[in-house]
Formats: sequence, C-alpha cells, structure tokens
Amino acid sequence: MQDECNSTSSRAEPALLALLNQMRELIARWWSEFTLQTRLMAAATLVVSLIMSGLTFWAVNTIQQDVRLNDTRFGRDLGLLLAANVAPLISEDNRTELARFSHSFYSSTSSIRYILYADEEGDIFLGIPFSESEVQNSLTIRRRMQLPDNFSEKSDVPMVRQHLAPDGEVTDVFVPINHDGKYLGVLAIGINPNATVVTSSHLTRDVTIAVFISIWAMVILGAVFNALMITKPIKELLVGVKNIAAGNFKQRIDLPLGGELGELILNFNEMAERLERYEEQNIEELTAEKAKLETLVATIADGAVLLDTNMCVILTNPTAEHIFGWDGKSVNGENVLYILPDAVKVELTRPLYQLVSGHPPEDIKDGAEFRITIPEPTSRTVRILLTTVLDQYRETVKGIAITVQDITREVELNEAKSQFISNVSHELRTPLFNIKSFIETLHEYGDSLSEPEKREFLETANRETDRLTRLVNDVLDLSRLESNKRYQFDAVDIIQPIEPG
Repeated sequence: MQDECNSTSSRAEPALLALLNQMRELIARWWSEFTLQTRLMAAATLVVSLIMSGLTFWAVNTIQQDVRLNDTRFGRDLGLLLAANVAPLISEDNRTELARFSHSFYSSTSSIRYILYADEEGDIFLGIPFSESEVQNSLTIRRRMQLPDNFSEKSDVPMVRQHLAPDGEVTDVFVPINHDGKYLGVLAIGINPNATVVTSSHLTRDVTIAVFISIWAMVILGAVFNALMITKPIKELLVGVKNIAAGNFKQRIDLPLGGELGELILNFNEMAERLERYEEQNIEELTAEKAKLETLVATIADGAVLLDTNMCVILTNPTAEHIFGWDGKSVNGENVLYILPDAVKVELTRPLYQLVSGHPPEDIKDGAEFRITIPEPTSRTVRILLTTVLDQYRETVKGIAITVQDITREVELNEAKSQFISNVSHELRTPLFNIKSFIETLHEYGDSLSEPEKREFLETANRETDRLTRLVNDVLDLSRLESNKRYQFDAVDIIQPIEPG
C-alpha cells in the first residue's frame, strides 16, 4: 500500500511541475505582450501600493502597540488597587463582602472584562461575571487558574499577558494577594481592548484596503482606457505606416476618434490617398517610358543585352536573340554564360568577371571590344562591345551592357573589295607592263627596227592603252554605282544590233 502511495506521489510531481511550467510560460507570454509604458505603469502602481500598505500596517501596528502598553499600565494599576482593597476581606474569608465589593468594582467601569479569585492552590473560588456554586459535591468540576510560568507569589509587580478574543486583544493581569506577609492567592483581571482604538485601527485598515483596491481599479481602468482609446489607434497607425513603407498605398484607418488622434488618423488617410494617386501617376508614366524604351530597344539594328551584377539577363532585344540563337526562348533571369554560344563564351567569360568585380584591368576599364565568328546556327561574324553600367555617383557597378553588331556583310564586302582590288591590280599590271615593254623597245632600238615593226609595236601599245582605259572606266563606273548616283536611262531597241548582217 505504501509503495502504491509512493508511486502515485512520484507520478503527481511531474504533472505538477508541468502545470507550473505552463503557468510560468503563460504569464511570461502575457507579460511580453505589454508595452513598455504599461509595464512601467504596473511597476509604479505596485510600488506605490506596497509603500502605502506598508505605511498603513506600520501605523496600525504602532497604534496596537500603544494600546497594548496603555492597557498593560491600566491593568497593572487597576489590579494593584483592587488587590489592596480585597486582601483584608480574603484574609477574613468574608466572601460575601468580597463578592459585593468586586461586583461594584466590576460594574463601575466597562474596561474590566472579568475578575477571578484563586486560592493558594490555584483553585478559583470567585469569578465575575460568573461564580462557582456554593454547593460542593462529587459532580462539581473544580476550576483552576493557569498562571504564567514566570509568575512569582512574592513579587510586588503584577504579571501581564495578552490573548486574542473575537472582539480584540484582551489584557490578562495576574496580581498576587498578600496580607500581613501571608500569601492568600491570586487576583486575575481581564482588561477589554480600547474600543476607540480598535475602531480606529479597523477604520485605518479598511481605508488602506479601500485605497489599495481603488489604486488598482484606477490602474486597470486606465489600462483599459489606454488600450481602447490610445493604444489601439497607435497600433493601427503603426500597422498603417508599415504597410505604406511596404508600398501598400491603399491602406486606410477607419476609427471614429476625435481630438489630436482623430486629426492624426485623418491626415494619415489623406497622405495615403495622395501617395496612391501619385503612385498611379508614376506607374502610368513609368509604363509609358518603359514602352518607349522597349520599342526603341526592339527597333535598333544592333543587338542589346543588359546584365545585372550576377551576370543574369535582364533585358534583350530581338536582334540579339536572333544573333545568339535565342529565338522563342525565355532567357530573362538566366545566367548569360550558360546560354551564350561556345565561341562567344570562350572570349567573354574572363572580361565579364573582371568588369563585374569592379576592378577591371586598365585595357578594359572603359569597355572592351571583341570580334568573334559564330559558326552556329548560321555562320556570322559579330562585333561585341562590353560597357559597365554605373550608379548615379559613377562609383559602383550596377550591371553590364552588351552591344552586338552583325558585321558579316561588312566582312564579306571587305573581302570582295580586297579580291576586286587584287584582280584590278593584276589586270592593270599586264597592259602597263606591255605598254612599257614596247615603248622601251622603241626607245632603245628604234633605229634598228623596220617601219612595219615600229608600226606593230605602236599598235600593240595603243591596244593595251585602250584596254587600260576600259579597266579604269569600269572602276569609275563601279565607284559611281556605290556612290548612289542617279542615272537617267533611255529605252534602246536591241533587236537590230543582234540581227545578223
């Protein structure tokens, strides 16, 4: 049975600890929800109430001590006076006169609660307002007086003690009765508490309790008023300000308050309304500007790619998408190094990292230019320009702009022009060489040549000169065609020239 009780007690202890922990967490959570102002108010109220309670209890205790001291003095004097008057009667065993005198003495004042007389053995033989029966028999219960331990029969100083009664603290005075040097017994007098002082003490205590309750009631009412009339609007304003800061300009506060708080809420709603209109206007302007920018970027002949500092694509135009083979793909947000053609990636990886770092080498500090041939999807040659995008103070890199120019036709034209110049040079070299050869021969050996040979040399030089003239005219005609010069053409009947003669 004892083991079962122990096991039950051991199981109850963890449950009690868990309940105490839950209560502590609940109180901590409840306290943490209070604002600093509420906490200070509660602490100040607690301190004031404790101080007032302490002062009140100190005052009550002081009054009670004074009352106890006065009752002690009064009881001692009264006991000594009564003992001196009744000692002769007790020595003569005149209990009738003793009872009469004691009753008169008891009736003369309301301060005496009881009067008891005991003999040398401590047996009570007379008591007021109650008395022992005159008839003694075997059924009579003898009453004895319980004297204090430090009571001395030979002492001239009465012994005093207090005991608590329903109507207050009663002072018990024990006076030894001595007559002619003989110990006759003990006189015990009970002194009632001072009614005025008791009433004053009770009044002071009741007033203190009332003040204590009133203070806390006022604090609770103030806290409720503060929560309903001040804290709630301030919390609503705080939430509204946070929403405004987050960009929610549709935030409004609907609280029917007057005074300064009402005016503050009204001004907050007006501010939110103005910000909303301003935002709508700005959005329209930004949308229009964005549309213009997108149209401009989309219509330029060169490709354009804008990257952020993480080298992710922010903006592209159709030309760049076509050149890099991104047609039909969504590349915004992708790392550009993952989607560039391999030939371009090999050339741009290192410069891009250098530009993003913010400390590029001097040769690419103001930008870099690359000429790259892309074999796929269509073989083409491009010129790529890398330019850093700086902040308004031109200190921090905010992104990189990539400009792509398709120079395939330009390269082809340059190659064709080089080939043409090479061919023209070759074609011009032959007639010039022939003319120079025949003229040098005529100049050096003209005297030794016959007239038919001289004529033949001159005719050959003349033909080569005509050939050279035709080549030069062809080059001039090509130059005129490239200069976009307008020509006036007339209709020609080509049937007659091609008919056989």
